[in-house]
Amino acid sequence: MSNPSINYVLEYGVIAAYLVLMIIIGIVFRSFNKNSGDFFRGGSQATWWMVGMSCFMSGISAVTFTGNGGAAYEAGWSVLAVYLGNFTGMLIQALLLAPWFRQMRATTFPEIIRERFGLGTQQLFAFVKIFIFTIYASLWLFGLAVFSAAVFGLPVNVVIPVLGAVALFYSAMGGKWAVLAADFVQGLIMMSMCVLVSILCLVKLGGIDGFFARIHEMDLGTTFAAIKPEGVGPQRLYTSGWFWAAFVMSVIFNCGASNAVKFFAVKDGAEARKAALLSSTMMLLGIVFWFIPPMTARLLFSGTVESIPIGTPAEAAFAVTSMQLLPNGLIGMMVVAMFSATMSSMDAGINGNAAIIVKDVIPALRRLFWRSEVPEKTLLRWGRIATFFCGIVIVLLAEYLSMQTVMGIFELMINFGAVVSIPIVIPTVLCLFVRRVPPWSAVFSILCAVTVPIAALISPESWSFQERTLLTVLAGTLGFFVTRLFWRRTSESYRRQVEGFFTKMHTPVDFEREVGEGSDHRQLILMGRFTLAVAVFVALLLLLPNPWSGRLCILALAAGMAMIGSTLCLIGARRRRARNVSTETSAIAEPQETTG
Repeated sequence: MSNPSINYVLEYGVIAAYLVLMIIIGIVFRSFNKNSGDFFRGGSQATWWMVGMSCFMSGISAVTFTGNGGAAYEAGWSVLAVYLGNFTGMLIQALLLAPWFRQMRATTFPEIIRERFGLGTQQLFAFVKIFIFTIYASLWLFGLAVFSAAVFGLPVNVVIPVLGAVALFYSAMGGKWAVLAADFVQGLIMMSMCVLVSILCLVKLGGIDGFFARIHEMDLGTTFAAIKPEGVGPQRLYTSGWFWAAFVMSVIFNCGASNAVKFFAVKDGAEARKAALLSSTMMLLGIVFWFIPPMTARLLFSGTVESIPIGTPAEAAFAVTSMQLLPNGLIGMMVVAMFSATMSSMDAGINGNAAIIVKDVIPALRRLFWRSEVPEKTLLRWGRIATFFCGIVIVLLAEYLSMQTVMGIFELMINFGAVVSIPIVIPTVLCLFVRRVPPWSAVFSILCAVTVPIAALISPESWSFQERTLLTVLAGTLGFFVTRLFWRRTSESYRRQVEGFFTKMHTPVDFEREVGEGSDHRQLILMGRFTLAVAVFVALLLLLPNPWSGRLCILALAAGMAMIGSTLCLIGARRRRARNVSTETSAIAEPQETTG
């Protein structure tokens, strides 16, 4: 167990080393960017395991451990509805959607909307997408600040700009390549630490049987039940209706065409399927380990949690358990894991927003005011400028949100999703399957869907979350299908446009012809070296004063990282040798063919 009088200078050193590593990743991967395609989608050369980890990490943040962890502390297994929905949606991606997404051959989500519905709808979605991500990213930063305040007492208004600046730096320097690389390293750190903390919780409670026995002893069986017949609070949270509403909302979010951007960087449809499968597997693993620590806090450390001086003390449950059980040095690593979860969501979104500004918004303005072509180097420079702009706006909004104490982060996130995000996402799911709708069908679907949250705003006390969410889905879906009646009135050119969209989406990518030569070996070696660097740093924590059990935890963490890093390096070296042999063979064969 950690000493309460731990030397926080050591923990700060761990955090500082992590932030330096992220900056180095941005600098190293800057050389990968030769044009805007490289900067915004990795030149479509990224390996499936990098993209898969990035897809997984972009779906979580520190809110998973603060807001959602607080919900687990108070309500037990009910919060799993959100993550079971995420897993199901990711599984649908792996089985069906991921290859389609890659085969759209786009750079941004609004490009897909333009090809499906036209320019006007594209511009609407471009601005709405930027707005929605900015809100989400600000909430993620806010959640991370809550965790940091609970662990170290760090001022929220200091944590937000520092982390925002680091994520901004490596996103602007390395673009999509740096995002993918950082997400991979951050995913390894985050999942390793979560598994370790969960194992320590079970050891402390006497195993899985002891965990459930403790719940029974404290008479928390009903409180922790996944479905609560009477619900909780005036909004009747955690009933069966709430469970299904949260589940359906999460599935829809993961099936929308906006998720296509996650797969633009991968090489082809088959690799996209592998990436989605890895992402869904990691999500399932996360479901197993993410919520044991906050529930353990309720069972063992509730007094400490309730004494945390923040607006919603339950949101510090994961942090409290980590402080109580982790050895010296690994508390800083746990904070690093939370930083990883948030920054991985932020960097992908910052890069995505910058892509929308450069590839969708600016070209539309250019068509209106000037018609000269923009050189590729200029687009790359604009991409970096847009990245900085998006990051600064997110930091400022997160600072503002940190000042409010009206509701917890979990409630803020899930309500924002139900009121704002769901109406936008519904037509982006349906447009992948329903062909015969007019170009204004997506906008009409949104207008139908938003009537429900607007009605709920008029009399909020009479609407539960589940009623509002499920009725929003129903209204948006019906609105979209109603527009099928107007298909006959659409122009012949629009019908050809729709046919072209579906033809492209279902046509496999020929990587060698469309993209060119891959760089798998280079990615393997670089990521292997970064992972080994993390392993070496963790191993150095063995020098800190700890009991043998604490040293064993550190050794296990370092050994696991070293094993993964070594494997990546070995595979990368083998593929580099095979590539060099193939190149030499081709060079020898060409003159022979010529002379013959």
